[in-house]
Amino acid sequence: MHYAPSVVALLGAGLLIAISKVATGEVLGEVEWPTLAFFAGLFVMVGALIETGVIAELASSLADIIDGAQLGGTMLLLGGSAVLSGIVDNIPYVATMAPITSELVTDMGGDPDHVMWWALALGADLGGNATAIGASASVVVLGIAERNRHPITLWQFTKYGLIVTAVTIAISALYLWLRYFALA
Repeated sequence: MHYAPSVVALLGAGLLIAISKVATGEVLGEVEWPTLAFFAGLFVMVGALIETGVIAELASSLADIIDGAQLGGTMLLLGGSAVLSGIVDNIPYVATMAPITSELVTDMGGDPDHVMWWALALGADLGGNATAIGASASVVVLGIAERNRHPITLWQFTKYGLIVTAVTIAISALYLWLRYFALA
């Protein structure tokens, strides 16, 4: 039996709902449907970008820009990931950038602990804190806050998120420089 983890999870959830005493309508009423629809749309968009060859073209263009300069490429990927994952949710952003980063790492030696992977991970993760739509958890929190009559506006979130993101990306840049370039 080789079932995908998602199938097992959905079957388990369905079984638990079926044997529980909770009304199905009550359970389904608690689901963040707008959030699920938002992420479904984002993943469809990323899949389309991969299928149409846009991702491969981006990888080629980025490799040409970096041209083997690891420090510059690392800082470009870190900063670019921070900015872009603040605009686009960081999960589909990483899903989009992973094949691009893989090609860059292969061109630079293929080490699985390559600095480019760290630049992508830190930039996308920490950059997602810049705006409310940059991270999945933030989108869920906004939905829950609104449902509980304590709405948080996008501007309120972004005002603090940009400061936190700038500081953490600066610390990350220093860390990557020290770890992989200055003290390597």
